Amino acid sequence: MSFASLGLSAEIVRAVTERGYTEPTPIQAQAIPVILKGGDLMGGAQTGTGKTAGFTLPLLQRLADKQVVGKGHIRALVLTPTRELAAQVEESVRMYGKHLPLKSMMMFGGVNINPQIKQLHGRVDILVATPGRLLDHLQQKTVDLSHVEILVLDEADRMLDMGFIRDIKRVIAVLPKKRQNLLFSATFSDEIKLLADGLLTNPALIEVARRNQTAELIEQRVYPVDRERKRELLTHLIKENNWFQVLVFTRTKHGANNLADHLNKNDIPAMAIHGNKSQAARTRALAEFKTAKLQVLVATDIAARGIDISELPHVVNYELPNVAEDYVHRIGRTGRAGSSGEASSLVCIDEKKLLNDIERLIKRDIPVTNVPGFDVDPRIKAEPILNGSNRGQGAPRQGQGRGQPRTGGTGGAGRTGGAPRTGGGKPAGAPKPAGAGRGAVPSGAQHRSGGRGR
Repeated sequence: MSFASLGLSAEIVRAVTERGYTEPTPIQAQAIPVILKGGDLMGGAQTGTGKTAGFTLPLLQRLADKQVVGKGHIRALVLTPTRELAAQVEESVRMYGKHLPLKSMMMFGGVNINPQIKQLHGRVDILVATPGRLLDHLQQKTVDLSHVEILVLDEADRMLDMGFIRDIKRVIAVLPKKRQNLLFSATFSDEIKLLADGLLTNPALIEVARRNQTAELIEQRVYPVDRERKRELLTHLIKENNWFQVLVFTRTKHGANNLADHLNKNDIPAMAIHGNKSQAARTRALAEFKTAKLQVLVATDIAARGIDISELPHVVNYELPNVAEDYVHRIGRTGRAGSSGEASSLVCIDEKKLLNDIERLIKRDIPVTNVPGFDVDPRIKAEPILNGSNRGQGAPRQGQGRGQPRTGGTGGAGRTGGAPRTGGGKPAGAPKPAGAGRGAVPSGAQHRSGGRGR
């Protein structure tokens, strides 16, 4: 199947071809015709399925089919939970719309609002935004959404987890009643279904890569270890196996900082990325990690949303997530686009239940590898995991689990939750390269940071 056969214009197919893609992924093949017909859609897809191009390509087509002369108005609105994802989506819009007379902009918090206001004075056809900063603009009356024709809620489940449900409803309240609605979520919880019922009209339902499925090309393993020796074991594994481009997940921001410091002291270049890091620090860390200048990136779950790197070889769960489904999200960042990958989990006695929950979800036992010199002390008893972190790991009493409402600052979680991605490669959600396997796709042409969006 070709992109032209899906009903896309020559200009869009040309842009896709210039990126080296010839064959649509399953969700693109199903979603594009539905969206082109103008109907509402509820898509079940997690990161790595080609979802982003699945809605950006037909969105561009529909707007281009009805040209607006002059400055025009914002005609399409894409809401995302974090600024990494906002940058990723807007990047895809620009690349695939490069031969069309359409203008796009991204909008998120954590940066000066004034350049965004200035850009809104010009032409903006497609706005990609996080909910919190968009509300700031609505309150200041610096953005007009009264002409929006298409609304996209991307990663709706994560937006609800981050406490954005009220913000989303406030945004929807100011949109025109007559519009096309597209909702994408990695899982269809009762809350998501309730949101969809109030938003969508007779939607088409598309599901690919269900959330409890892990990529076949990902080699998963568990390393049993005492809680006090996790840092030592991780250091050993990285050095002994000569791992590079290692994405390591911790539960807390403080834990990420401490672990990155420990790795650096042991001659392993590492940086932490989380909501408390400055925009410049986050951008730099992502850029260096993507280009393999940085050996290890330590991240919290929310900060890692939107990190989409082609052929990422290693993901490490330094601490298992509190919610089993997040394990699938984490390890799904490797083993993409037909490439193999390794997902390693350092599991102490406190995390046995979490491991059991994960194995029950993915319907398989994860192989166990014992490392000589790191034998588990049977005298150590399990202790409760306090506020998201193992005791003895140096984490403060602040959790970062799912469902925690956004807090702090003027931007909230979605406005301080990530940096624009930088570095080379393909855009996330891109169609499949010629000859590549199905599944997740590469990401990321260079993107300038800051509030200007383009």
